[in-house]
Amino acid sequence: MEQKTKYTKEGFAKLQEEYDYLKNVRRAEVKEQLKVARSFGDLSENSEYDEARDQQAKVEARISELEYLIKNAEVVDTDTIKNIVALGTSVVLKYADGKEITYHIVGSNEVDPMNKKISDQSPIGGAVVGQKKGAKVTIETPAGEKEATILDFYKTK
Repeated sequence: MEQKTKYTKEGFAKLQEEYDYLKNVRRAEVKEQLKVARSFGDLSENSEYDEARDQQAKVEARISELEYLIKNAEVVDTDTIKNIVALGTSVVLKYADGKEITYHIVGSNEVDPMNKKISDQSPIGGAVVGQKKGAKVTIETPAGEKEATILDFYKTK
């Protein structure tokens, strides 16, 4: 049985958007590049042809990967989120040192640490998912345990 990967609606939409672009636009562009490169003659010493073939292989591999991800995706309905931190919510944490940070809880394939998008399976995500406002959580980090309080959470827009 295939394991489902959780996505927010936004994350799943990006997946589908990339798939549609690669399948309907990029694939045709690479096909045209191959056609032009073939017209240059001798394929054994044709770097344009080799580059187009490499691009074609990369595009086809990514299309296959996206098909697999889409087939095995589970889109989490954030409209059902009421009073607990869950995938698709943003959570405001206050650490013991007084520092406040807002994290966006997303599926494991949507992670973007630079934009504070963390997985529900990360140490922080795992500690806060299922918790309520005001809860004190212990986060296991490589540097040791950190204590934090959930100040607030809301559905990510």
